[in-house]
Amino acid sequence: MPNTVLTAFLRLPISIRILSIAVSIILFFGMVITIVEPDNFPSFFEGVWWAIITASTVGYGDYSPTTIVGRVTGMLLILTGAGFLSTYLVTLATAAVARQNAFMEGKSAYKGQDHIVIIGWNERSKALIQSISKDGKKAVITLVDESLSQNPSPESLHFIQGNPNIDATLLRANILKASKVIITADQSKDEMYADMNSILTLLAIKGLNPAVPCIIEILTVEQVTNANRAGADEIIQTNRLSSFVMHSSLNSQDTMIAFLDLLGNFKDKRLQIVPLGEWKNEERLDFAALSSYLLLDDKLLLGVKRGSQSYIKPGASFMVEEKDELILIAGF
Repeated sequence: MPNTVLTAFLRLPISIRILSIAVSIILFFGMVITIVEPDNFPSFFEGVWWAIITASTVGYGDYSPTTIVGRVTGMLLILTGAGFLSTYLVTLATAAVARQNAFMEGKSAYKGQDHIVIIGWNERSKALIQSISKDGKKAVITLVDESLSQNPSPESLHFIQGNPNIDATLLRANILKASKVIITADQSKDEMYADMNSILTLLAIKGLNPAVPCIIEILTVEQVTNANRAGADEIIQTNRLSSFVMHSSLNSQDTMIAFLDLLGNFKDKRLQIVPLGEWKNEERLDFAALSSYLLLDDKLLLGVKRGSQSYIKPGASFMVEEKDELILIAGF
């Protein structure tokens, strides 16, 4: 039985063990001083008060021993209790510094839930984090990256350092309770290799949490099918979008400049895909009528998403169905 108690005590965190020893010493010497000098310390409370003040080296002097035995007791308390209290405070400070260093170095696990996990640190993820931070929803962001050694933005995200293809890294990011995952491509690598690495990360995530929605950035057309097979909920083809912008600029530079200026005006707006909502009660609702209704609510309707198919500006007579989702810009 004693060995069991000792083993259980030794398994406690070191700060708890030191505090327990310090408290025991204070209680012991508080009791001893009331026995040795009952006239100066009439109650156990005064004894404990004196022991705390003495061990902490504060020394108010409101209670003090006068006999030789009492002073020897005080000397023993200073030699033992003060050391343990100092050790406890140093241990707490060391633990706080270690925890802060672990947070900065990406070694501490994230314990929350309903957070957004972003894989990869680059200019796109940086802009995305800034956009989410300004969104007003106060979404918690967890960044997973292997190349970084320090948290790039401690005030706005929790950093996990490690390979996102490994289960242990994803579990430290608490992937099991994440609300959404965004996988960005490493454009410093060969495009095919970068896509294969992103798909491998997607497979690891879906293997741990098949239900979490995953958005993946794919650079090559050939890997789009594999990303779908791996369970991607949404695929962003960066090179295809870039090619569209450059081709438009090549054909008509003036038109492209006007288009970029238009995008600049939307910097404080938000592109959304939302359910049909209150308008589903209408018996027959075409695209033109719905656009007029939404404009009154400061929303610009761009198109309709029906299942896996999207219709951008489908025409005034296009009939909207109950299960459709609306592609719109809020705050227009």
